[in-house]
Amino acid sequence: MRLIALTGGIASGKSLVSARLRELGAVVVDADVLAREAVAPGSPGLAAVAAEFGPGVLREDGSLDRAALGAIVFGDADRLAALNAIVHPEVQRLASAAFAAAGTADPDAVVVYDVPLLAENADRLAPQFDEIVVVTAPERERVRRMVADRGMTEREARDRIARQASDAQRLALADRVIDNSGTRDATIRQVDALWASLHEAAG
Repeated sequence: MRLIALTGGIASGKSLVSARLRELGAVVVDADVLAREAVAPGSPGLAAVAAEFGPGVLREDGSLDRAALGAIVFGDADRLAALNAIVHPEVQRLASAAFAAAGTADPDAVVVYDVPLLAENADRLAPQFDEIVVVTAPERERVRRMVADRGMTEREARDRIARQASDAQRLALADRVIDNSGTRDATIRQVDALWASLHEAAG
């Protein structure tokens, strides 16, 4: 099994790359999906969040009230750190289980971990991967995409980018780079070449 991290800033085009790798045969594990599972109703993670932040962060149906929790942790580094101390280990536990299951099902599997915040947690996450793939696009293009596709204002888009790791921080971790500044077809060709090279390396 080869374990590949796929990361990139918001609106860089990581979803396109991830979807193409899945089409080609990769087992894709999505960190955002795991983060939701980590605090799903009935989960140990949600119980720990409620114990830490109080019952006010739960909806009547027992699910997480993300707005209420967000109001508590937004702008409060200590409370955010407390939340991360609960959620991050749960996500890592779920990810490790998914990686192990994929490797058991197919020892030759290429497992791609779609993880947006890799650079922000590089010390903890990066060492476990065989390779790190970074998807890039110029900031002006990413802003344009967020305004056109997600209904953000330009200021909102730039604020979102500013809250993430920088391009330089992500590129410093990269073993391979996918440039998504051009056409969709150009990006797909790069992903196909990446897939071919991963299999050559495995062979």
